[in-house]
Amino acid sequence: MENQVFSFDEGSSELKALLGGKGAGLAEMTNIGLPVPPGFTITTNVCRKYMKEGEKVLDQINNQILTNLKILEEKTGRSFGDATNPLLVSVRSGAPVSMPGMMDTVLNLGLNNKTVNGLIKQTQNEWFAHDSYRRFVQMYGIVVMDVEGQKFEDSIEEFKSKLGVKYDTELDVNTLKKIVIKFKQIVKEETGKEFPVDTKLQLRMAIKAVFESWNGRRARTYRRLTNIPDDMCTAVNVQVMVFGNMGDNSGSGVGFTRNPSTGEKCLYGEYLLNAQGEDVVSGARTPQPIERLNDQLPQIYKDLEKFAGILEDHYNDMQDIEFTIENGKLYILQTRTGKRTAQAAVKIAIDMVQEGLITKEDALMRIEPNQLEQLLHKRIDPDADFNVLTKGLPASPGAASGKVVFNTDEAAELGDAGEKIILVRPETTPEDIHGMVASQGILTSRGGMTCHAAVVARGMGKPAVVGAEELRIDLEHEVFYVNNIEVKKGVIITIDGGLGQVMLGEVPMVEPELTEDFRTLLNWADQVRKLGVRANADTPGAAKNAMNFGAEGIGLCRTERMFNVKDRLPIVQEMILAENEEDRKSALDRLLPMQRGDFKEIFKIMNGLPVNIRLLDLPLHEFLPKLEDLLVETTTLKLTGGKAEVLEEKERVLKKVMVLTEHNPMIGHRGCRVGISHPEIYEMQTRAIFEAMVELSKEGISVELEIMLPLVSEVNEFKFLKERIEKVANEIMEESEMKIQYSVGTMIEVPRAALTADKIAEYADFFSFGTNDLTQTVWGYSRDDAEAKFLYDYIEKKIIAENPFETIDEYGVGKIMKICVDLGRSTNKNLKIGICGEVGGEPRTVGFCHNIGLNYVSCSPFRVPIANLAAAQAELKNKK
Repeated sequence: MENQVFSFDEGSSELKALLGGKGAGLAEMTNIGLPVPPGFTITTNVCRKYMKEGEKVLDQINNQILTNLKILEEKTGRSFGDATNPLLVSVRSGAPVSMPGMMDTVLNLGLNNKTVNGLIKQTQNEWFAHDSYRRFVQMYGIVVMDVEGQKFEDSIEEFKSKLGVKYDTELDVNTLKKIVIKFKQIVKEETGKEFPVDTKLQLRMAIKAVFESWNGRRARTYRRLTNIPDDMCTAVNVQVMVFGNMGDNSGSGVGFTRNPSTGEKCLYGEYLLNAQGEDVVSGARTPQPIERLNDQLPQIYKDLEKFAGILEDHYNDMQDIEFTIENGKLYILQTRTGKRTAQAAVKIAIDMVQEGLITKEDALMRIEPNQLEQLLHKRIDPDADFNVLTKGLPASPGAASGKVVFNTDEAAELGDAGEKIILVRPETTPEDIHGMVASQGILTSRGGMTCHAAVVARGMGKPAVVGAEELRIDLEHEVFYVNNIEVKKGVIITIDGGLGQVMLGEVPMVEPELTEDFRTLLNWADQVRKLGVRANADTPGAAKNAMNFGAEGIGLCRTERMFNVKDRLPIVQEMILAENEEDRKSALDRLLPMQRGDFKEIFKIMNGLPVNIRLLDLPLHEFLPKLEDLLVETTTLKLTGGKAEVLEEKERVLKKVMVLTEHNPMIGHRGCRVGISHPEIYEMQTRAIFEAMVELSKEGISVELEIMLPLVSEVNEFKFLKERIEKVANEIMEESEMKIQYSVGTMIEVPRAALTADKIAEYADFFSFGTNDLTQTVWGYSRDDAEAKFLYDYIEKKIIAENPFETIDEYGVGKIMKICVDLGRSTNKNLKIGICGEVGGEPRTVGFCHNIGLNYVSCSPFRVPIANLAAAQAELKNKK
């Protein structure tokens, strides 16, 4: 093979796809002169080849690995596997993008019963050498040999219990020696294999484990959730060990050049003295805030501040730094763009523009649109009455309530089924990713602000409280205790990740508000984007939210939502069950003022902005009692001798429901088909709309009205209904002696409508894509059935890449949309086209809509800011 192993001084950040994020960062830091322990990177190309050809690939690069090992030996004056002066290394994965779902680090690789004595001679520190040895056997056993980590933890807890000590650092040398022997026994019992003694075999197996971790369960889960390509693969970094566990002038830590929770410009992080890096991030010991390092090792703190400044200036972004202190000397082990909350991301972007480090365009491109959802999290109602059960560290902002669940597999199952849960663990690991994703929030008893739970929760935008040390968690019996209070599985708790509080029960919450920094960012986005952004809103409350979040109008107002209200449902049912036109008209006459009032309120709030009202879309049977319930009720009445008049009414309703019930209601008698069968329903709705407009115009309030006909698949359907809308409009104008401006269009939900768009556009003023039904009809998938029964299995087996109901399917649904746009504008160049389906606010969908020339997207009010930013990014990408 051509050269596929690069020493750190041969690489650079420009080779990130080849060296991975970690390798590129180490190379870049080496080249700018920071104190980085030397090492080398095996490229992602080797991983890709390994995926296809297996272990023989390692034979092909073995000479390159040995050559680079020789270079490390020359640089350090030590020899790998030598019994008198051993070289020890760490082995880490490093994909081109940050992936918490990848393999854990292996430290102290190269130790065996001979080299540990050499380490003692090197350092004159027997305790340190045997502490490093037991750490190595434990890490290697878990990461490379796939032994359950709890086996080691239980064993070490037994030793500590016998000695009556709390921390690993309190174990004596003889006990550490016994622990190493015990750990090797555990490996033999669990794997049937001896722990490897040959140091070159140790390294080969570790490299192999890194490559194989790319297809491990947690890595595949994380890739699926974050849309990372399967062929990106990971690099392997082999680096000379520096030791943070050599005493009180040694340690390890994680730092950020700015606060990752708030964005404040200050050195932020945590450290532990006499510890290796895994101690800090695992939560095994509670770390100290970085400021305390200034008291304990002031020169190290000054050096860390200096290096942090150099790295931020070099990358022009907030950096996440891992460091180790060995006998009073600081080493930088990693730098990467730091994960941050949305609040911090926005503040850092705004501040860096004001500091002259980046442009406004850079700031807009730097923020992941979906991350803005974090700023839209609920928070605890300040007026709520509650008692704090315990406190921990405020690791990730937002508040959440849910049932306590301790098992991550159960959390994933319940969360996917729609249950609101809080995952409670002593600490989390990458193995817990599937349970964390499905949870409303995360609570741990151990860990600091840079532990796994904190970092992953912030990245996902989920509330998290970590390091709640008062929690005594009993995983076996699925219960935790705080003092004398017992909290069992299934009990509802509330966590506040902004304040680090834990409360019993469900605490009232309030909706979020936009900060000044957030508004500034959205204002910059508005100056750039070309695509309009509206909101889907069916109630005055939703319309107010739409305005608060910057919507430019309503792209979908679903009128059936107005029918399905408790005080109106009986009237709607009366209308449906009516035996004659007179009775149906009586019910509609009572619904008309209710609809008119709804429209007036919404029009007032939008105050001249466009409002797109979709006439009734649902099948009529959706408003009636369920067939199964009626069958049970009528049967029960017959068997129990119920009142004759009650039974007669139930049977009448049952008969009507049986007539209306369909085999495939979503492609049955619904949408414009109901309007054609029962034109009086659409006429009532149309009259309510126009009467609301007339009343408001007398109050000086203007309305930009769009009336949308659902589920049109044939131009004559559209013509039939548009004529009736015009008839009602003319009647209202004549009655009121006022001119009414409005437009009529259709929702494109079936392929035939898209393929005959040139015909429909002759009569329509606008189109709006309803992507939920369009996706169902293009794919031939029932959304509910597909997601419940096979869709995620398809994704797991790589039949399809992602859920087509969550982001636009550009190659199928998207192609139909593009055909529709081109055909429609071929006969009506002024045709306005938007999208109002559920994916309308999803960033990639927004970019696609920008590219095919849509006028606007419409989404839920809370996703309007996300769509705004995505639209701006789409425009900036096109400019590039």
